[in-house]
Amino acid sequence: MLVVSSLNAAIPSPPRPPNPCTVRPKPVKARAVCCLRKNGDLNGLYGKASPNVRSEGHDNADVGQSPKGELEVKQGDIWRLFSEAQQNILYLNKQRIMAVEELNKANREKQLLLARIKHLEAEKHDGAGKDTLSLCRGLLLRLDSMVLTGIISTGEASDLRRLIMDCKVGMAGFPDEILQKRDADLLAELRHFSDSSKKTCFHIVHICTEMEPLVSVGSLASYVTGLSCALQRKGHFVEVVMPKYKTMDLNEVEGLREVEAEHYSYFNGQLHGNKVWTGVVRGIGVSFIQPLYYSSFFSREKVYGYPDDFERFTYFSRASLDYLVKSGKRPDVLHIHNWETAIVGPLFWDIFVKQCLEQPDKLALCGLDPPSLHLPDRLQDNNKTHLVNILKGGVVYSNKVVIMASLHSKSRIIGSFSHGLEATLSIHKDKLAISPCGFDNSAWNPSKDNFLPETYCAEDMKGKAVCKVALQHHLALPDNTSTVLVGFIFTEAFDIDKGNLKAIVRNATSRGVQFVFVDISKNSSKDRVLESVQDLLKDENVISIDGVDEAVSHLVFAGSDIILCQSLHDPVLQVPLKALKYGAAPIPVMPTDAVPRHFVDHDYDSTKFAQFINSGFGRMSLSQALDEIENNPARWRRKIMDAMKMDFSWDAECCDVHVSAYTAIKNL
Repeated sequence: MLVVSSLNAAIPSPPRPPNPCTVRPKPVKARAVCCLRKNGDLNGLYGKASPNVRSEGHDNADVGQSPKGELEVKQGDIWRLFSEAQQNILYLNKQRIMAVEELNKANREKQLLLARIKHLEAEKHDGAGKDTLSLCRGLLLRLDSMVLTGIISTGEASDLRRLIMDCKVGMAGFPDEILQKRDADLLAELRHFSDSSKKTCFHIVHICTEMEPLVSVGSLASYVTGLSCALQRKGHFVEVVMPKYKTMDLNEVEGLREVEAEHYSYFNGQLHGNKVWTGVVRGIGVSFIQPLYYSSFFSREKVYGYPDDFERFTYFSRASLDYLVKSGKRPDVLHIHNWETAIVGPLFWDIFVKQCLEQPDKLALCGLDPPSLHLPDRLQDNNKTHLVNILKGGVVYSNKVVIMASLHSKSRIIGSFSHGLEATLSIHKDKLAISPCGFDNSAWNPSKDNFLPETYCAEDMKGKAVCKVALQHHLALPDNTSTVLVGFIFTEAFDIDKGNLKAIVRNATSRGVQFVFVDISKNSSKDRVLESVQDLLKDENVISIDGVDEAVSHLVFAGSDIILCQSLHDPVLQVPLKALKYGAAPIPVMPTDAVPRHFVDHDYDSTKFAQFINSGFGRMSLSQALDEIENNPARWRRKIMDAMKMDFSWDAECCDVHVSAYTAIKNL
């Protein structure tokens, strides 16, 4: 390293060579300037003493050069000295910059490492929960197989299932390789665990005919899947039993396999074989019943709509119960759905609870005794008394009946929407519980929606304005955030008063409102709906979308100020629920869709959604909503933000109502 004493912070400009015509040479005394190398050698102006250089005070003639030449040599050496110093300083600066960059790089790597550690810890935590659920399902399936092959009794299997389902107690000591053990070794491991701890969760089995995303015809499919996932997130163990349809997309099933032993069920006076397939759909264990003799029952192009639907689903209901009994499952709750599986109610109580007391000559078709059931207080239809009403049987023979209704209270359902079962529901009204449908708030949440150009929430609504402009740009609408934008998502499921719709649109567009018509029908209902407003489509503020994709669908909810709804009770599309979450007011095409103003309901046993929607948006027409936005914008914004903060997902009221119903059954 070069060491130079008395070096200024700024390197001076090199001295200009003297002009021999103007500069008069003066005697210059030599100074000893040296640089010490790492090896100890001297370097610099005078690295070694020259034999021609003599000590101070000698005559210039002794040096061997003239004064003029000596001066020039010294000035040149000084210039080289400054140049070398400058180069070394530049080198030091470069080294300093490199050191700073290395330090910054080290800090960045440190931050990345800390973030990675945090991410791995989170993955480990999440993975532990997923691994536990996977292990639980694997153990339960192994128990099913052992029961069907006679290795273990149904009673002991039931006790072990209860142990496994209490994950906090039962899974703590299980080795990771337990599922690779032979049946005998696995059973020995399980028997080491005690089932003395109190069971804190429910084992729920849904016997149903639809499940999203496997088979979806109506609202039942999303209801079964949404509720089941919500229940499992709250610590309950849920299974589903359903037919194995020909049209089912089995790619959605994880770990699909056939249960080793064939099981038999009773139907039409004989035992008939069935194959059972098991797998996992969205974290829910599913068992699929596949008839062998009656193989045509579920190998058709449609789920419903055949003359023998009663025989098809009666067979499935009986086969489901037979499978549960023979596999040793003892769930806390059998959850049955609609008329197709309502017969499970009388089957369970009249056959399976008392099956050891029944005589074979009393059985017919699926094993029930028609004379004993064709009675007014059982399955006899209230109006057509020569027929039996299967749905009525489900009500009569169930311990609890959950009615899915978004808008109406228990008393109004019994009085006006019972479909001929008013008397039956009145007798069994203490069984009834009312639950709203939910929606998937993991896929529909504006605060973390990847389809949106900018996310937002009730506390920070800036992103909604960005989404509105993005929607206007996408649809080539005049972009103006102050313009009210109304989205209308429609399908063939509801009838629309075309004349009324045209009047609504004409009145709104005259006020500068923008409209987006979104058709998600599977047929040409768009043409039927929009033909009433065809002349209005020429307006630059009215746009129709055909074949909208998922990203645009999310943007419509986020960019709209109002979502015009065909009905506020929408269990299939769940448009009102999504609209509330995205800060778009759900306004019915006809306000009478909500509870009429003159209707006095003294029974307050209605859902939170019904109370919320009927006290606000449900009573408004589109014209009234526009007046509110124009005249009371601050109050309107508060309504929107309050709505966004409400939780109407599957995890909220819907799940709570069902858990309360299951708890009531347990306490009977």
